[in-house]
Amino acid sequence: MASEILMPVPVCLIENSPRKGLVVREEARQVLSEVTQPVVVVAIAGPYRTGKSYLMNRLARQRKGFPLACSVRSHTKGIWMWCLPHPSRPGHTLVLLDTEGLGDVEKGDAMNDTWLFVLTVLLSSTLMYNSRGTIDQQAVDQLHCVTKLTELVRLKAAPKESEDELADSERFVLFFPTFVWAVRDFTLQLEMDGQEISEDEYLENALKLKAGSSPETQRYNQPRECIRQFFPERKCFVFEQPASRRELVHLEELQDDEINPQFQEQVEKFCSYVWQKSPPKTIPGGHIITGTLLGKLAEIYVEAVRSGEVPCVESAALALAKTENAAAVKAAVTLYQDLMERRAQLPTETVQELLELHRQCEREALELFMARAFADNICDFQEDLIRQVKAVKEKFCMDNEQASRDKCEAALRDLSQDMQRRLSDGAYHVSGGYELFRGDQQALVEKYRELPGKGVKADAVLQEFLQSREALAKSILSADRSLTEKDKEMKSAQEQHERAEQEREVQRKREAEDKQKMQEQLRSCEEHILQLKKKLEDHREKQQEEHGKMIRHKSQEASALLKEGLPEKANRLHKVTSRLEQENFSIWNEITSFIKAIMPLVCGIASSVLFRVLTRRLF
Repeated sequence: MASEILMPVPVCLIENSPRKGLVVREEARQVLSEVTQPVVVVAIAGPYRTGKSYLMNRLARQRKGFPLACSVRSHTKGIWMWCLPHPSRPGHTLVLLDTEGLGDVEKGDAMNDTWLFVLTVLLSSTLMYNSRGTIDQQAVDQLHCVTKLTELVRLKAAPKESEDELADSERFVLFFPTFVWAVRDFTLQLEMDGQEISEDEYLENALKLKAGSSPETQRYNQPRECIRQFFPERKCFVFEQPASRRELVHLEELQDDEINPQFQEQVEKFCSYVWQKSPPKTIPGGHIITGTLLGKLAEIYVEAVRSGEVPCVESAALALAKTENAAAVKAAVTLYQDLMERRAQLPTETVQELLELHRQCEREALELFMARAFADNICDFQEDLIRQVKAVKEKFCMDNEQASRDKCEAALRDLSQDMQRRLSDGAYHVSGGYELFRGDQQALVEKYRELPGKGVKADAVLQEFLQSREALAKSILSADRSLTEKDKEMKSAQEQHERAEQEREVQRKREAEDKQKMQEQLRSCEEHILQLKKKLEDHREKQQEEHGKMIRHKSQEASALLKEGLPEKANRLHKVTSRLEQENFSIWNEITSFIKAIMPLVCGIASSVLFRVLTRRLF
């Protein structure tokens, strides 16, 4: 199945129907299920009829695609999706989400706007807010949905254990997208106090808070505080009007020389930034989302909204982990089996040869599992992987033994044909026949042992063959008149001694093979534990990176608030930062203690049963 999908036109991802409500469309879900690459999800929101779709088409490097609304009616309903090869990230898919315009008077349901905005935030890795004119109070007020996020998004499934515990909203930065404000039809000069300023400085100035505690001040500050707190990575682009009002009706059909050159330059700058800077979509823990997982994520969040619940990021991540870890087990087992089938030339000469091949294939399968699996509940799925790979390995061992047995039995049938003819002719039932029989049989054994590629059952099949001819040998010995009774007793005793020695040799080889298998099982468990350790260390590093980023943002915001003359708000953020630093230290210690507990026990692990006992005790 292709991991990179080519869509000629966008499709509706989340339908917004007055009758059905919000629904994930099957066509879009199917498209995403075929995208196994990491996805960069760029979404746009904003008031209706502000030109959102035009920018999205340009990001798709197309003039047409998302329909443009050039009348007073909103055109886009729900959330529409366009999956394309990423222009600057090889191996990634760019997913563009064009959302229904906010504030459509025909809809008359502000809550519907809010839920669409919530879903857009939760699904995207870059959120673009598109407005017209300037970033003034009206423009900020139109982004009122941002103030509802604290009520409509949960990070953790469990309720707060104490009043001192930080609110989920303090950690929104862990999984919220980067934020880009696109200001269309901008006519002002980028100046402040007579000094030229950048677009980003213009945005930050518009988001400055006012001192005071009056209701008017609180209403003014609330959306700005939310934007600053939830979206620490912010960028602003301003665009001049692309053409005359009359020509805007046919904007997508205009040639380059008919469009304002300054606008074209601004659009190119905007697209370049989005392509270069928009990160892949991740969830807390740093796990990168593929198109397949994005489709499941949309289903989980939409179902929560439909059922009247608040979307929970932790619950969604656990659901994804369960699905993806099961898929990772299946993929790893399939890879192991495919590698063994391609590389194994049965029968192998020794058990060790097959076990060495198993070791290589298992390592590659385990690496695939660890690369794909979530750290959440990984131990249960790793145990399942051990069990399934062991079952496949044992089947290969059985097939290897059977292939060896078939080859050896065929070789002995071929080598014994001359002796069978002599038996039929009575050549051995004469005086001196026993020595002739013994000589021919010894010659057969020597020829058999010289044959290459007999495999692991060579000695066992030979022993069975010789045992099957014991009665015949006794009959020939008994009938040989050239031997005295004493000679016959000696010959019989010699045969018994040789037979016993052969049995001991076969038993020694069987015990040596069992020992090799046990050592390989021990090595396999050690490899699994070491790979688990590596996975946990990587998970720990990602969590540290996430928390460090969050702490830096809080510290920078506290410093900015102090400069704006808001010491109370700055002090509150300093307290939040202190709590986050304590949590960060606790997370490091907790995972580190798990990792340290694993290592002294590695050498004592001899089976998947012990692996299960260990990992369940630790996790």
